[in-house]
Amino acid sequence: MKIKNQKGAASVEFAIVLPVLALLVFGIIESSAFLYDKAMITNASREGARAGIVYSYPDRISDADIEAVVRHYCEAHLITFNDDPEAPDPLVVEIARTGNGSSGDSLLVKVTYRYVFFVLPNISGLFIDPENPDPDPLPPGIDLAAETVMRLE
Repeated sequence: MKIKNQKGAASVEFAIVLPVLALLVFGIIESSAFLYDKAMITNASREGARAGIVYSYPDRISDADIEAVVRHYCEAHLITFNDDPEAPDPLVVEIARTGNGSSGDSLLVKVTYRYVFFVLPNISGLFIDPENPDPDPLPPGIDLAAETVMRLE
């Protein structure tokens, strides 16, 4: 038996496929931004370490100057979705030196950044059980970290 009237079949099929397609597209966007920020955190730690190891006369640059280099790089390159002014600073820079600062000693620059998701927390709100609501089923973000160790020139 052949059905002769198939008006609206394409609309129904599209309605079934659309949520999966939208989730796939936004998942690709989210993961791309995540991986891009991870690469930028790695580059920022390298920039800070490079600024700290280069010989400068009469003294090497301070830890505050290295942190300023890292923060400037991150402000210029990171993709961020966290616009909450009350949130703690998502960027943490740790600097460690070995020795007395002479050539051959090492400098460690560790950068940690709290990546806040753009799509996933919003989608997770659709799956909350009305009888047992959990206001935050997914964590608000994930910590990205990168560290670079270089020898002083």
